[in-house]
Amino acid sequence: MKTVLVVDDTKNIKNLLTTCLTLNGYSVLTASNGFDAMEILKKNKVNLVFLDIKMPELSGTEVLKRIRAMGIDTPVIIMTAFATVKNAVECTKLGAVTYLQKPFTTDKVKSVLKEIEPYINENSLSIDGYIMRAKELMKMGELDDAFDILKKALCINVNSKAVYELLGNIYELRGDNKEAERFKNISNLFDSGE
Repeated sequence: MKTVLVVDDTKNIKNLLTTCLTLNGYSVLTASNGFDAMEILKKNKVNLVFLDIKMPELSGTEVLKRIRAMGIDTPVIIMTAFATVKNAVECTKLGAVTYLQKPFTTDKVKSVLKEIEPYINENSLSIDGYIMRAKELMKMGELDDAFDILKKALCINVNSKAVYELLGNIYELRGDNKEAERFKNISNLFDSGE
């Protein structure tokens, strides 16, 4: 089942989208602000994001910039009450696949889902995406989250030299030199070309 994240600080919008998406066969996660959305995206495999632009604390535009900087390439649909050509161009430059102008109907949501279906792929995050995300988490000092992401990467490719090297680095940063050496030795068994 494909998972969709709905990020909006308005309860009615979240409820409308959750109902519509669930009835169309999607599993739905919700967040009320940009910070919660970032946490969900770091820890979960999400196939599509509905993202409100105007939110308190961390705007949708900033969330989009940050997730792209982390290597998260999940398709994003921007939701805005102020849809202008300038907004649409700006959001597209940031990597949004389309936008929904508020207020919208369930029919409009269905139409947009049909339009962007080619962008949604059950296995949208590649091994490289997991590696990039893990590196970004490591830079932020979030070693446990990076470790979890790398375990998921091993499920995709158990022969990835880069994943074993990064796991070794995490153990080293945690002060477990024995495990760090073990994982670095495992990484040496694989070619760089993968």
